[in-house]
Amino acid sequence: MTRILIVDDEPQLLRALVLNLRNRGYDVTTATTGGHAIEQVGGLPPDVVVLDLGLPDRDGLAVIGELRAREPTLPIVVLSARSGSRDKVAALDLGAADYVTKPFDMNELIARLRAVHRRAGPGPTSATVLVGTTSINLVARTAAREDGSPLHLTPTEWRLLDVLLRHPGRLIGARDLLRAVSRDPEHTDSSYLRSYLAQLRRKLEPVPGRPRHLLTEPGMGYRFQP
Repeated sequence: MTRILIVDDEPQLLRALVLNLRNRGYDVTTATTGGHAIEQVGGLPPDVVVLDLGLPDRDGLAVIGELRAREPTLPIVVLSARSGSRDKVAALDLGAADYVTKPFDMNELIARLRAVHRRAGPGPTSATVLVGTTSINLVARTAAREDGSPLHLTPTEWRLLDVLLRHPGRLIGARDLLRAVSRDPEHTDSSYLRSYLAQLRRKLEPVPGRPRHLLTEPGMGYRFQP
């Protein structure tokens, strides 16, 4: 599932974007300041960022530079009321992939997001990922054991794998993983994660009590080790 981070401080616009994108099958998170956006990208990079330039804590052009410094290949689509060519040129020179001016047509914006995501190239989920002897296809949402028999995974288990397997070897903080799975930035119940990771290990790890692929880093978070 494509993950989109929307960075804007207009509540009505945020609600409209979240509703429309989620209805089209995107996994959406939001930030209302540049600082919060940088924090989110540092913890768990999305597939695409939609960024307003008029943020309350810092100029959006500066945020583009900081985001690109952290994640050089991260596609950023600017969505701004600034229609002057100077801001457009500056944003594109800093590494923005596209620039859409407000007011905008929702269908056009979504088409541009699809195009930007395609141009970013196929990620690690474009091919089957092996977790032990189980083949996981995050695009088709299929899992098969070594003998070819299908393995059933719950929607929450799929969301967990979608995050972890997209970032092999990367430590994902518990809070970031909770936010991605529950879609609630205030969800902080770590027992929720422990329970679902234990379920996944029972299904995917040869020896669940001594996991080799779905690892816990005590006090820090979780990691998928291929």
